Amino acid sequence: MSVRSLPLLFLNLGGEMLYILDQRLRAQNIPADKARKVMNDIITTMFNKKFLEELFKPQELYSRKALRAIYDRLAHCSIMRLNQASMDKLYDLMTMAFKYQVLLCPRPKDVLLVTFNHLDSIKDFIRDSPAIMNQVDETFRQVIEVYGCLSAGEFHLIRQTLLIFFQDMHIRVSIFLKDKIQNSNGRFVLPISGPVPWGTEVPGLIRMFNDKGEEVKRVEFKHGGQYVRAQSEGSFDLYGDRVLTLGTNIYSVSRPVETHVSGASKNSALNTKESTAPNSLAKEELNFLARLMGGMEINKNSGPEPGFRLNLFTTDEEEEHAALTRPEELSYQVINIQAAQDQQRNEELSRIMGEFEVHDQPQQSTSKGDDLLAMMDEL
Repeated sequence: MSVRSLPLLFLNLGGEMLYILDQRLRAQNIPADKARKVMNDIITTMFNKKFLEELFKPQELYSRKALRAIYDRLAHCSIMRLNQASMDKLYDLMTMAFKYQVLLCPRPKDVLLVTFNHLDSIKDFIRDSPAIMNQVDETFRQVIEVYGCLSAGEFHLIRQTLLIFFQDMHIRVSIFLKDKIQNSNGRFVLPISGPVPWGTEVPGLIRMFNDKGEEVKRVEFKHGGQYVRAQSEGSFDLYGDRVLTLGTNIYSVSRPVETHVSGASKNSALNTKESTAPNSLAKEELNFLARLMGGMEINKNSGPEPGFRLNLFTTDEEEEHAALTRPEELSYQVINIQAAQDQQRNEELSRIMGEFEVHDQPQQSTSKGDDLLAMMDEL
């Protein structure tokens, strides 16, 4: 497991979240000033310096529930509110989109280009906000500094770690189904055409060499695809042509997007349901959440400003139906985050974690992780 995967996972999922929220804000005709405030507040919080300092520390990935708590916090750091069904759908769309991008990366290193595409698009949202733009550029430089010197083997481990995180997640997404890049069982279709990874040759030729290193024979074979040589490598600099389109905004043209839990996903959820039994990472995960929550500063409104509810479904009836039919195993139940009273929350988290340390009996501590997340929602 790579200890460098978490920042890439967070930034890419965050980018997908912003794409989806931007599309829904436009679809629901939210006034431009309110929509701009929501996007600016989320991006400002997402790229908070203290938060990112904690995020970029080498560490293993934590559970989906822990990361989901962070995105709940992000989505509710402004005047916008989502109910649980919409938040579930938002998280499904985020995770399935990035899973697809990781699967289709021509080289493990290209997950960086996917990240840069997300960061480039985020900068498009905040062109008129130079202070926030500087925050994103600083993160850009930090990504280049941390990941620019990693070997191909280290990137392979990062990609493997990300794919393990997404294992058994097979949520069907309408936009993927319509584009025929996802099957009805929720699994993605890997293409057998297009450019090969940069620095490699189009398959179809086997060369044989003797013990002196001299080529002695060539054999051609049919590979069954329509591959072409990559014309150029994407830029890994702050500015440049990424060449790779994975990670760009697929919602820039308004299209209705629905999610459905396939039968395979329901079965896998039952088999891979997160254990509530105590484990060696439990306290570390709670500490991780507390540190991240403490680093995420919320901008206080200068005056009273009415909030609004965003619906990720076409109608309220669809949203209510989704909430009733979603399998319990796939519902994280961490919603209704209150954005104020940060200091009080941090003190309460410290108290809760202090109590967590003294429980030795498994039967008394089996649900501590769930209890903590629920308590954070109520603070």
